Amino acid sequence: MKLSNRVALVTGSSRGIGRATALAFAREGADVVVNYHSRSDKAEEVASQIRQIGRKAIAIKADVADRDAVDSMVKTAIAEFGKIDILMNNAGAIRRAEFLDTSPEDWDIQIRTNLSGAFNCTQAVAKYMVKRRYGKIINISSIMGLGLNITRLVGYAVSKAAIINLTKMVALELGKWGINVNCIAPGVILTEFTYESRTEEEVQAHIKRQKENSVLGLIGKPEDIANAAVFLASDESAYITGQVIVVDGGNTSFLTHSA
Repeated sequence: MKLSNRVALVTGSSRGIGRATALAFAREGADVVVNYHSRSDKAEEVASQIRQIGRKAIAIKADVADRDAVDSMVKTAIAEFGKIDILMNNAGAIRRAEFLDTSPEDWDIQIRTNLSGAFNCTQAVAKYMVKRRYGKIINISSIMGLGLNITRLVGYAVSKAAIINLTKMVALELGKWGINVNCIAPGVILTEFTYESRTEEEVQAHIKRQKENSVLGLIGKPEDIANAAVFLASDESAYITGQVIVVDGGNTSFLTHSA
């Protein structure tokens, strides 16, 4: 049990990568705070599954872009569990549009959710980690944050690139208190988002194209990111901080392509 007696807060964990990670943390012994923004039914379902595993779990609604809501969520988690050992900043927003067609509203929601959300949660949780001189903070970026030949994602790509530098700067400042801060940059992952706004035919074409772009001939699953998160959340990663772990089937290492 790599995370025995740990408490984890996973933002945006009612579905997708967040859900898979919350469950993976629980299987490794952690109690989990399941954060959600709008789907209370999905969040409660995840919390229930965690309890079935034998760990404690609570679901808390909070928009990570709202600092007051984040502070309230963290205070509730501390009151319930007494500590937060692990924070995974996973909550995100994505809007697809050409740069010239990107609205200020779509730009703002991506920057506020993806970047400011990570800032808000990290700052709120870190002050408790500093007191205990221990903590694992994991940010979710994207291969888009590394700079790819893929259009119609300017706000998303910029926010995810900024997450990488946020990771490095926070790691630099919090290291003296024994807090590890790292980042995962997922490639294309098959989640509920894959099926939104696509026909079944479009989904299958998308999967086929992404498998062709992968050195391994695979498309990623949420569990692939969850497994990397478990490692970074565990004491096995004690000598790793300020790093970006790319989990993309070799996509960005060897290929340049358009999605």
